[in-house]
This record gives sequence, structure tokens and C-alpha cells, in this order.
Amino acid sequence: MSDVFSPKERLLRTLNKRKTERPPVICPGGMMNSAIVDVMTETGHTLPAAHSDSRLMSALAADVHRLTGFENIGVPFCMTVEAEALGSRVDFGTLECEPKISFEVFPDVESVEFLPPGTVAKSERAGTVAQSVYHLSEKYPDIPVIGSVTGPISAAASLVSPMTFLKQLRKSKEAAHRAADYVTWQLIEYAALLADNGACVISIADPTATGEILGPRFFDEFAVPYLNKLTDAVHALGVPVIAHICGDVNMVKPCLAKLRADALSTDAMVNLQKLKEELGGVTVMGNVSTYMLESDNGEAISKNARRLVEQGIDIIAPACGLSTSTPLKNIQTLTGAVT
Repeated sequence: MSDVFSPKERLLRTLNKRKTERPPVICPGGMMNSAIVDVMTETGHTLPAAHSDSRLMSALAADVHRLTGFENIGVPFCMTVEAEALGSRVDFGTLECEPKISFEVFPDVESVEFLPPGTVAKSERAGTVAQSVYHLSEKYPDIPVIGSVTGPISAAASLVSPMTFLKQLRKSKEAAHRAADYVTWQLIEYAALLADNGACVISIADPTATGEILGPRFFDEFAVPYLNKLTDAVHALGVPVIAHICGDVNMVKPCLAKLRADALSTDAMVNLQKLKEELGGVTVMGNVSTYMLESDNGEAISKNARRLVEQGIDIIAPACGLSTSTPLKNIQTLTGAVT
């Protein structure tokens, strides 16, 4: 193929199963945040301040794109926007440490209070992310701006203690379903806000919804339907979806075939070439080890990235969330091996 596509065209064509001259190399933000310390110290645009300032968020997201070579811009830089809007408490961390939920608002799924529709989308932090998406998509029309949304199971487990929530999938199934459904509707409205403001792709990361944590039965009963409900709503807006599932997916492989996302992103232990074959040609994304990116030498990283390209992996990306201490030169080695 002689055509050379813009980064936005390349990613959208790939997600629509159309041919490109090479795979995109991206890092979508959210759980897969690439605002590493090296970038922030070089530019002076830093976290945690950028979590709540749309201009600073935009500047840092653009810095990441420019310096790392990732062919997208991704916001936000964490997985706490939705949980905070729905009542949980957030520790915003430091330059080196990402935000985390410091206190889940409800003791159990039966206690979850259903806030009005649009609570997340109308929250201050959601507005900050939406403003950033708007400014970035206007300023960089040829670069795909990805809006990152927390997956339904992970978001629900941010309102109730994760261990309690997971136990109640079995013991309080109806209440757990009500909580997951409530959260999913809030996520749908938030994703729509990001899409309306220029996000050309929505990325959903659901790290609590792993095969290892849920097992096949509960992955099929809880993860699949709510991920698909969110995906279908985003598709209705004409926007493609990337879904990231952490961990070893082998035990839930038949369930993955039911997911309706346009691309499936997985962790480093997964053989993506084999997964693609077994799932009938699903578009796959990944899965360069983040441990390798943090600590290995450039030769190993470059070799790994080139191997994924040679295997026909559709989108090259880190396998999971990057450590903030990942050296910038290692990320540049990854992206340089693809581009």
C-alpha cells in the first residue's frame, strides 16, 4: 500500500477493519496513562494539578503525544473521574503517584444510592476532561483524541469496596446487577459528553473485570453485558470503542468473542496472534510489557515491538498502565520501532 495516512485516519481505518500502511502505535490514557515523570519534568506541565485544570490537562496530553511518539492524545490521566462524581473519595496522588480511591462511598451493593442521570457527565471533573477533549480535537485535527472511560465493573467496585463488591456478585446478585446497571448508564452519558466534544474513539478499561478475578461464569454474567451496553451506546453515536481487559484471558476466551468493542486490548502474557486467530480475526491491540518498558534495554523493546508488527497485531500499545518512572527513551524506542 502506497498511501500514508494521518494518525487519525490510520487508527480509525484500523478500527473499521480497513487496510493501512502499518499499524498505529498508541496509548489511550485513563488506566493506560502515559504522563510519565520524564515528560512532566521536561515540560513543567505536571500532575496532580492537571487533573482539575483543562488547559493544563490539554498541555500535558499534547506533551505526551509530542515527546513519546504515541500517535494519539489521551485524557484523562486516571480512573477516578466517575467514582468521585458518584460519591467516593479520591487521593489525587503526586507527580510520581497516580490518583486512587481512598474511600468507597457505600459499604455494600444494597446501600448504593442511585443519583440522578447525568451526575457524572455534569460533574466538575467530567467538564474539565470534556473541555480538554474539545480544545485538543480542535487544535490537532489529524491526531486521534481518545476519551478514556472506566469500565462498568471497575467503576461499580469504586463505589463499594472491591472485595465486598466481588463477594456480592454471588451473594447479592440482584443488587449487584442494579449497581452495575446504574453505573453503566452514568458511564454512557459521560462517554457521550466526550464524544460530543470531539473524542473520535472511546477507550474502556475494566481492570477489575478479569478472568482471574471473576472467572468465566461471572465474567459472562457481569462483565460482558455491561461492557456491551456501554459499547453499543457509544456505537450509536458513530464512535468506535477499544476495550482493555487485564490479566490472563485464557479462561474467559469464549466470552471475549461476545464483546462488541472494535478492538480488544490485553495484558502482556496473552499471545495476541493466537487470540486473533481463535476469535475469528478480532482486531487486537497491545501488548508490549510495561515491565519491559520500565526496566529493559532498548534492543529488547524494539525487538518486541517489531515482532508484534510482523505477527499482524493491529494496534501496537503498552500492555497495561505504564509506571510513571518509565524512561522516556524506552517509550521512544517502542514508538520508533513501529513508525
